[in-house]
Amino acid sequence: MANSSKGDAGKVKGESPAKASPKPDGADTPTHYAEPQGEGGETHQTTDDAGAALTTAQGVAIADDQNSLKAGPRGPVLLEDFILREKIFHFDHERIPERVVHARGFGAHGYFELTDSLADYTRADVLSTVGQKTEVFVRFSTVAGRAGSRDLARDVRGFAVKMYTREGNWDLVGNNIPVFFIQDAIKFPDLIHAAKEEPDRGFPQAQTAHDNFWDFASLSPESWHMIMWIMSDRAIPRSFRTMEGFGVHSFRLVDGAGKSTFVKFHWKPKQGLQSVLWNEAVKISGADPDYHRRDLWEAIEAGDFPEWELGVQLFDEETAAKLPFDHLDSTKLIPEEDVPIRVIGRLVLDRNVDNFFANTEQVAFCTQNIVPGIDFSDDPLLHGRNFSYLDTQLKRLGSPNFTHLPVNAPRCPVMHFQQDGHMAMRNPAGRANYEPNSWGADGGPRETPKGFTSYEAPVEGPKRRVKSESFADHYSQARQFYRSQETIEQKHMGDALVFELSKVERPDIRARAVSHLRNIDADLAQTVADGLGMALPEAAVAAKPTQDLAPSKKLSIVANGPGSFKGRKLGLLLTDGSSAELFNALLKAVEKNGAVYEVIAPKIGGVTLDDGTAVAAKQKIDGGPSALYDAVAVLPSAEGATLLAGDAPAKDFVSDAYAHCKFIAHSAEAETLFAEARVPEERDGGFVPLAKAKDADAFLDTLAALRFWEREMAVDLDAAAAR
Repeated sequence: MANSSKGDAGKVKGESPAKASPKPDGADTPTHYAEPQGEGGETHQTTDDAGAALTTAQGVAIADDQNSLKAGPRGPVLLEDFILREKIFHFDHERIPERVVHARGFGAHGYFELTDSLADYTRADVLSTVGQKTEVFVRFSTVAGRAGSRDLARDVRGFAVKMYTREGNWDLVGNNIPVFFIQDAIKFPDLIHAAKEEPDRGFPQAQTAHDNFWDFASLSPESWHMIMWIMSDRAIPRSFRTMEGFGVHSFRLVDGAGKSTFVKFHWKPKQGLQSVLWNEAVKISGADPDYHRRDLWEAIEAGDFPEWELGVQLFDEETAAKLPFDHLDSTKLIPEEDVPIRVIGRLVLDRNVDNFFANTEQVAFCTQNIVPGIDFSDDPLLHGRNFSYLDTQLKRLGSPNFTHLPVNAPRCPVMHFQQDGHMAMRNPAGRANYEPNSWGADGGPRETPKGFTSYEAPVEGPKRRVKSESFADHYSQARQFYRSQETIEQKHMGDALVFELSKVERPDIRARAVSHLRNIDADLAQTVADGLGMALPEAAVAAKPTQDLAPSKKLSIVANGPGSFKGRKLGLLLTDGSSAELFNALLKAVEKNGAVYEVIAPKIGGVTLDDGTAVAAKQKIDGGPSALYDAVAVLPSAEGATLLAGDAPAKDFVSDAYAHCKFIAHSAEAETLFAEARVPEERDGGFVPLAKAKDADAFLDTLAALRFWEREMAVDLDAAAAR
């Protein structure tokens, strides 16, 4: 009988217990948490830990699997790094035809309009001519799940923008979180392998609440800033329309004279930031796994075009040198208080795709796609992505000619000598298919001084697999992010950590994870330890002391909410005999505030109001739970309330709205349903009585706050225990 690998941390993969390598004296319980070694506090697991030597696919033993080969600690990654290239190459080709990561995506067409010229910093046309509109295609996605997974998994969201500029395609391939788990692309296959379903059993799907992910995270101190972000409400956004986007890396802007300025790119939603609760996300996933897709599609179809502002953080080498961290480290961000964001344009999505496969599935983003006037920094994660994305498209789309597909084709003239291959839709015309050639005017395209030139950054240093010492502070920004959150957001982060780690079966992994939290916030570590029912472990060894950086309110969702109910959805629970006066008043208030509504009824055929008006329903009560709405209004007739009071889905509609801290408008008749749903008789400020038509406007004004957060502290067991 095969032995389960669960709990057998010391066994060598593929060996039976009888053949396992002997343990050194005093090592009955082998440790897999290595102390930070070398520069930058990188973690190495050597043959002393597990016995077998790690090799390449050619059998060459690997001395360092943590760092790419660079020219100096902060220098660029070298193309000769065959270990990096082989590892990424194999990872890129693991699955066909869907993407290995970002498989579940949804896209739309639109445009980018420049509103403030950066001509003083870059020769890029797309960033220089105010008023110019550039066609774009944007794809949003989850990272970990497969194409058939749910929209509202707790996960990072991809935010990829393809701009069809007059100088070629520019792909800004980012996420809704400004930092990442790792500092070097050589670790990306390990990260994704750990986060994906466990390979022996093929589950859990689209979630990180399992041993492999937390084993990796607990052995990777550099990941803990990102861990705090994905345990926050940023990982369960209300909509693609209500999340930020970030380019993550530092890039360069280069002007006509060759002068360089570092830049970080930010997309700021005009709809404001908004998330959902975890319990709400679970119920939305059951009721509508396509929730985010449907939301974006319906908003565009209704003419409520989503919009983001493009902002840039501009800084020079001198400013970069003064930062208390290294901007080339993708696990770090630059707080807006330190380098303000300058808004330079707007992104508008105004057209849904007419064929999902032709557009959303076949679109190919590559971080290497930049235009003259934009260049790369020496971020090692970015350099690895530049190799990986192009390599991935060859496998996924089956041909080097993927740029011939309409969604990937540049909108400017394309002239080169590349030819043939699978699915070649065009080839060079004429005799010359090479250069240089002596065929004169018939010889095809030539090089031009206006073409792309790389910034002449000085490069010096020994070739080494090493992490820069400037990358070694793993906890300061994690602490800053946590302490920048509002109290309710901090509670959600603690809840998320307890939930995720409660799904981890090995106690040693749970303990290692909590040991990192002690370096971030002592109260948070104690909260998580208490929630797991475990003793508080010693703090993990920190490569550098944790700094107390100033909180940044820009990092909080609650502190940066929309301030209105525009673009949100109100759920109206009606029955036969519901008040026409209240219903019509709510509809006018909803329209006035730029919001939308859906009617939920006992039957999909709808209801007849007390004035005889027939109203169609969008949802049947057991198919339209309150989790789908930003706020609800419960307006049954007296007879209808009695009917609903005996219906479990109707009672869930009310009790879930209460538990999810939603604002609840209600008629007097709703009290019968509230009593059966066990809603407390003492009404908090999140309940708004509707007696007359004029009350509807006041209710919509109240909804600008989106949630009545005070309620959660009164109804949640963990919150009650904390008090």
